[in-house]
Amino acid sequence: MKIPLQITFRNVDPSEALEEKIRQRARKLERFDNEITSCRVVVEGPHRHHQKGGVYNVKVDLSVRDGELVANRSRERRPEHSDVYIAAKDAFNAACRQLENHIRRRQGQLKTHEASPSGRVSHLVREEGYGRIETVEGRDIYFHRNSVVNASFERLKIGTKVQFTEVPGDSGPQASAVKIEGRGGLEA
Repeated sequence: MKIPLQITFRNVDPSEALEEKIRQRARKLERFDNEITSCRVVVEGPHRHHQKGGVYNVKVDLSVRDGELVANRSRERRPEHSDVYIAAKDAFNAACRQLENHIRRRQGQLKTHEASPSGRVSHLVREEGYGRIETVEGRDIYFHRNSVVNASFERLKIGTKVQFTEVPGDSGPQASAVKIEGRGGLEA
């Protein structure tokens, strides 16, 4: 392994088998080897005062060219982490995801989500099951009762703030996935 690896055991006896599993997992990170400058792993056993049900905490600390990434599974009190090998696998999987995201973010490849268009309900025809939204820019967008996703069409009022996805319709733009903004969003 080219990447410097440091393994520390706390409240648990060192195990050659576990060390080998950790080394295998760390070797898988070598595909990013020009990114990682060091890898430190801390395996912490359940506290001695626990009779049973204690979980292992595994922390993988990666130093990269332009920062540091820490995958710490100690906050996840998952019952399967009573097996140190599963706790180690989960920590390395999290470290790998963090490293991949770090590289994508630096390269500008992470997706950024644009805010959904928003507006206010400006017109309702309850008998026929449709309405219109006036956008912040002043455009008029048609929507159907089936487009309302987080409330019932009957509860909408003129002036209700909504967000939506705009799609082309037969007679111009229309809104799909109309979501009421705020807590219940039914205040005008």
